[in-house]
Amino acid sequence: MSTSRAAEITRNTNETQIRVVINLDGTGRQNLNTGVPFLDHMLDQIARHGLIDLDIEAKGDLHIDAHHTVEDVGITLGQAVAKAIGDKKGIRRYGHAYVPLDEALSRVVVDFSGRPGLQYHIPFTRAMIGGFDVDLAREFFQGFVNHALVTLHIDNLRGDNAHHQCETVFKAFGRALRMAAELDPRAAGTIPSTKGSL
Repeated sequence: MSTSRAAEITRNTNETQIRVVINLDGTGRQNLNTGVPFLDHMLDQIARHGLIDLDIEAKGDLHIDAHHTVEDVGITLGQAVAKAIGDKKGIRRYGHAYVPLDEALSRVVVDFSGRPGLQYHIPFTRAMIGGFDVDLAREFFQGFVNHALVTLHIDNLRGDNAHHQCETVFKAFGRALRMAAELDPRAAGTIPSTKGSL
């Protein structure tokens, strides 16, 4: 990897074995194999719309259900982002995005605050998207937030189709993450906080 804003994290538990390779200054290239097809589809949105290169390999206890795999991918991705972002010097820190998909519209706001916090408001119109339990979207983001140490506000403002609701959230998350992690040439070498640390 040719940039310091890249990281590789491996996380092994009795429930999952996960490897994440990330480059925050990528082009959206991705190689995703979690064993949960809808999760791969959502991770693809993060990579493409965040212009983040993302390789994720996961093996989990899918014979039980997808809960541990989805949550642990969120955890490991959060760890990888935290490692790749480094000391946060020169980043924009805050990012936001509104993304529509037909009738659905979502807003995501992220702050590389150094403090984990999740506000999550998605009134899904059904409990399952194909074989994917919509409750797992929250588990993914909670795992990410806890380990990336970011504040994350997620609001689905409208939507009738649960697939559209979820996809707009992940697309907006990718774009907000890209904005927040971006290097600001006017702030080179400085920490974007009056405290002097994040």
